[in-house]
Amino acid sequence: MRLLVVEDYGPLRDSLQRGLSRAGYAVDATGDGEEGLWYAEREDYDLLILDIMLPGIDGLEILRRVRAKGHNVPVLILSARDQVDDQVAGLDGGADDYLTKPFAVPELMARVRALLRRRSGQANPVIEVGSVVVDTNARAVRCGTETVALTPREYALLEYLARHLGAVISRQELWDHLYDFAAEASSNTLDQWVARARRKLRALGAESIIETVHGHGYRMVAP
Repeated sequence: MRLLVVEDYGPLRDSLQRGLSRAGYAVDATGDGEEGLWYAEREDYDLLILDIMLPGIDGLEILRRVRAKGHNVPVLILSARDQVDDQVAGLDGGADDYLTKPFAVPELMARVRALLRRRSGQANPVIEVGSVVVDTNARAVRCGTETVALTPREYALLEYLARHLGAVISRQELWDHLYDFAAEASSNTLDQWVARARRKLRALGAESIIETVHGHGYRMVAP
C-alpha cells in the first residue's frame, strides 16, 4: 500500500515515514502544502495523511482540491487543533478520520489499517484465501498454524492482491502501489517477488492462489 504524508514538522514527518516504511508501506513524504497537493493529484495513493497547518497551502485546502477532482482516497487529518469545531470542519470537508496531536503511534497505525480496510471494502481485518490467511492487523500471512516468513515488500504484495481478490492487477498498478518515489528497482523485481512468495507458500503446503495472467499481470484466486 502506498501512502502520502504531508507534515511540516520535520522530526514528526521523518518518524512517520520511518515507522510506516518499517511496517511495509511505501511512503512519500513532504513538509510543503503545494508539493503535497502535487503528489496527491498525480499519484494513486491508498491513503493521505495530512497536517492542517502547512506552508504554501493548508491541509484542508489540499483536501478540498483532491475531493473536487473526484479522488476518493481515504484521508487522515493530523492536527494540534483539538476543538470540536476544527474536527467537524475536517470531517465535513471530506476527511475520513481526524487524529489530534500528540498521539500514540499504535493508535495511528490502527487508524491507518482501518482506513485501508474501508477503502478495499474489507471490514474484516482477516482475509482467507483457501488455506492462506492474510492478517492485515498483524501484517502477517499464515498457512494453517504456520506463519509465512515474508519480507515487508512480499507481504505488501500478497496483501494488495488479497484485497483485490479475483481481480487482474497489472504490473503497473502493483508498481504504483508498492513503490514510493525514492525506490529503485529493476523491471523484473515484481516477478521475483511473486516467485518468492509462491515458493514460500508452497513450502508450507498452500494451494496455488497467485495466477499469472500473461500480458496483463497477476490475480489472486481462491482454490
